[in-house]
Amino acid sequence: MPYHRLEVYQKAYQSALEVHRISLKFPDVERYELASQLRRATKSIAANIAEGMGKQSSKADVKRYLYMALGSCDETRVWLEFARDLGYITADEHQRFEPMYQEIGRMLRGVIKRYE
Repeated sequence: MPYHRLEVYQKAYQSALEVHRISLKFPDVERYELASQLRRATKSIAANIAEGMGKQSSKADVKRYLYMALGSCDETRVWLEFARDLGYITADEHQRFEPMYQEIGRMLRGVIKRYE
């Protein structure tokens, strides 16, 4: 299946866009630190899904990229916690993103199981 038709890819891509937009409001001191790390992690989820589904040379190869996407999903959650605790996003914004990334993680685990 092409990556762009996967619901998990669509959710990861859309949430990365939202996080990117919010991170642009972080203080200048964080432009190349936390904001950059957060943007890279969110984009890595979608990019690894696309790369893994595009290669499809073996089940193990696809799973390797999906696991990297899962790791980036968890990394995103950590950076969002930092952003909340440092006051760069509100508790309400964090509360909106946290369930999104929990769901993306669950969906990734489901896709990974298909390749076992």
